[in-house]
Amino acid sequence: MAGKRPPRMDRVNQVVQEVLADELERIDDERLELVTVTGVRVEPGLSHAVVWFSSLSRGDPEGVAVALGEHRIRFQSAIGRQLRLRGTPQLSFVPDPAIALGSRVEELLRDLHRNEDDGS
Repeated sequence: MAGKRPPRMDRVNQVVQEVLADELERIDDERLELVTVTGVRVEPGLSHAVVWFSSLSRGDPEGVAVALGEHRIRFQSAIGRQLRLRGTPQLSFVPDPAIALGSRVEELLRDLHRNEDDGS
């Protein structure tokens, strides 16, 4: 079964996501208002983790990624306190492409519906 992650890694991903979401609520940074952690993928060696996020604000996703990166040490400390891992993974923050894609699909559907109403 090449490529299949062990259930332990799925659980690690889930718990890290929960820890990050809890810590995000405690951070007083207006750039991170309305930001949600949508997923986490920790590498099997626990050295690195990709954190996907979405933001309901109209701000630049790259700006949100920078703000999250500025709080990276705090996030990693929270992970270290709450999980018993060999090491704390280095975090990378990436805008969740599924959110942008879903928004684009909704926009296209609204336009299509609007065009149908105009043509009736």
